[in-house]
Amino acid sequence: MKYWIFCISIIISCNFLQAQELNARVQVLTPNIQATNKQLYDNMEKAIREFLNNRKWTNESYSIEERIDCQFVITINSRSNNNFSGTIQVFYSRPIYKSDYKSPILVHQDSDFDFEYLEFDRLDFAPNAYLSNLTSILAYYTYIIIGLDHDTYSAMGGTEFYTEAQNIVGNAQSSNNSGWNSFGGSNKNRYWLSDNLSSPAFDNYRVGLYTYHRQGLDLMHDASKIRMGKTNIKTALMSLKKVNDQRRNSFILQLWFDAKQAEIVKIFNKGESIPIGDLKDLLIELDPNNSSSYQTMGQG
Repeated sequence: MKYWIFCISIIISCNFLQAQELNARVQVLTPNIQATNKQLYDNMEKAIREFLNNRKWTNESYSIEERIDCQFVITINSRSNNNFSGTIQVFYSRPIYKSDYKSPILVHQDSDFDFEYLEFDRLDFAPNAYLSNLTSILAYYTYIIIGLDHDTYSAMGGTEFYTEAQNIVGNAQSSNNSGWNSFGGSNKNRYWLSDNLSSPAFDNYRVGLYTYHRQGLDLMHDASKIRMGKTNIKTALMSLKKVNDQRRNSFILQLWFDAKQAEIVKIFNKGESIPIGDLKDLLIELDPNNSSSYQTMGQG
């Protein structure tokens, strides 16, 4: 009897140690509709959180502390029976080595968010089939987040996860839901995000993710390596010129600056300085909406 108790405890311990990939926080908000059935939205929030956090998304082993912190904020703007419409905001930040700081990687609002949800129904997803718009969108952003996380730790490390995201796009294109196709007037939807991340035209962006974070921010806990870290961050940013030369005003570069603009300014406004005149000119060219912030860089 004691032997079986011991075996069961070992199995439980092993399952506990081999955690799923995501540690996702989920919020479901209903600011524009009268939530006469608040329990419905509470159950929706719980179901989405469990779908994201309890499913194994890769073949890799993650420990509890290695799970990827991220956040999904769903805003429901309208409802008709079991059909819902609104937006989904996705946030992912990467922890920096020997620091309490988390560097923002993805800050994005997707407004093509229409789905069907039946309370208490299980949320299902199949990699090679389209089962529902809700789980397809959630799985899609899960693989985008995992891919971005891998790219920051290993150059071009996220390829297989962007392929999974592209597979979801392909399966969902037969539906009538928006956001999955290259046509329709927008080049800033789910189709184009996975296209950008999978295209060789954006290899410099992806390698830049690694250089910026692993060879840049991760070094800066060591005072003797701050200058090296800043130099590598500058190298990563300067490589974005090649990306823009190939695909001007691309979706992925807009997302980069949405997440990184404030951080970039802070990096070059504090501590040991390096020459950044050419970098300032490039950032103003690539992100003109924040040109005033870049012009002050190096003066902090």
